[in-house]
Amino acid sequence: MSIVIERVETSTSALSDFIAAHHADMQGTAPPESQHALAIERLLAPGIRLFAATLEGRIVASGALAPVDEDHEELKSMRTDPSVRGRGLGRAMLAFLIDDAAGRGIRRLSLETGRHDFFAPARAMYAKAGFVECGAFGRYLPDENSAFMTLTPVPPRSPDSALHPR
Repeated sequence: MSIVIERVETSTSALSDFIAAHHADMQGTAPPESQHALAIERLLAPGIRLFAATLEGRIVASGALAPVDEDHEELKSMRTDPSVRGRGLGRAMLAFLIDDAAGRGIRRLSLETGRHDFFAPARAMYAKAGFVECGAFGRYLPDENSAFMTLTPVPPRSPDSALHPR
């Protein structure tokens, strides 16, 4: 299995569909005011770094980095296609995003995800990567439906990060 992770700066119908599926996956996991996933147009806004992973030419994972402040970014739109979950693609995307942030001097990464059982595997993956629970950050307010996690300091780039195109 060889995935390719690349930065995305323009949308395609496949990417739009993938992000729309991300939103559909989360329907019913929290009230609308507690759902913070960004639409494709917002993921392609200046300052946000959107990445897609492909396997055999098909998008299988996504992830983005959005600025919070000068050396603090937020993970957004982490998703792995349900048909390939459990094969390490989410971990590969997360490692890629951490490397990307580290390579640009970002010192803190944070994220917001759900507290519902649907999000338990994601929270476990983030914890295994070194993220710890924290309070609301940036523009977020405390929310019983949200789990906030942070990684600080961001670890240095991994030795094989040169293998990944930017």
